[in-house]
Amino acid sequence: MPPRLPWLGFLRRLFLLAKREPALLLPFDWVKEKVPVKGWRYLGLQEVEVEKILGSVDRYDDFSRAFLPVHPEDERQKKVEAALARGEVLPPVKLYKLGTIYFVVDGHHRVAAAKKMGAKYIDAEVMEFLTDVILTPTDTEKEILLKAEYAGFLRHTRLKELRPEAEIVLTELSGYRKLLEHIDVHRYFRGLEEGREIPYDEAVLSWYDRVYQPIVDAIVRTGILKKFPGRTEADLYVWLSEHLYYLAKERGVAPDLEQTAREFAEKYGGKLRG
Repeated sequence: MPPRLPWLGFLRRLFLLAKREPALLLPFDWVKEKVPVKGWRYLGLQEVEVEKILGSVDRYDDFSRAFLPVHPEDERQKKVEAALARGEVLPPVKLYKLGTIYFVVDGHHRVAAAKKMGAKYIDAEVMEFLTDVILTPTDTEKEILLKAEYAGFLRHTRLKELRPEAEIVLTELSGYRKLLEHIDVHRYFRGLEEGREIPYDEAVLSWYDRVYQPIVDAIVRTGILKKFPGRTEADLYVWLSEHLYYLAKERGVAPDLEQTAREFAEKYGGKLRG
């Protein structure tokens, strides 16, 4: 009797149902809309690293990501730069903090002037917005969206609570939505097989242990990830799972995971763009 392959049955059912850096500042409202905020706290007056000020509440079209004025002839900017050159002490700027990124509420010209003069820190009054997503100054808009999607995936599945060691990192947008669909399909058909309603936490664990992990283990054992620069094991899981399903349908037998992974890498390595 052939060995039972839960991942193959899952894939059959699933498919039957079938780093650009932004030019301008990050808009605070856009980031806040994408990244769930749990609350806020007032941090008061402090010194803030100028290099971490990369966004704005309402003037994100007037300055570049490097905090240079889009219009070099800006008279207000020239006056602020002249005041700093004379050694004048200017009022603290007002900032919002989200992750490790700061957004200017008031004081855009002061920040731009400080950056132009090579200052490492600037005095600021800071309010922090609390979130599970750790944003960093190097994040592009796409990376911020991916982090937000991952945070939503973890909240929905509770995977980090159920399997603390789990780390599923994707590089394509909407990938986590596909994983949620995988879990839903797995849960539905397990319920039909066992004649009971499968609790969602149980379905998440079952999908992770019986479907996701065996495919990822094959990816790791064969070392094919090196043929897909910039991609992750989870990316390959999404692509390879579809490939495995169609091979099984075409050949009428369950394909060998490791052999299929190697063949997949030889055929598509360096070519897939998601």
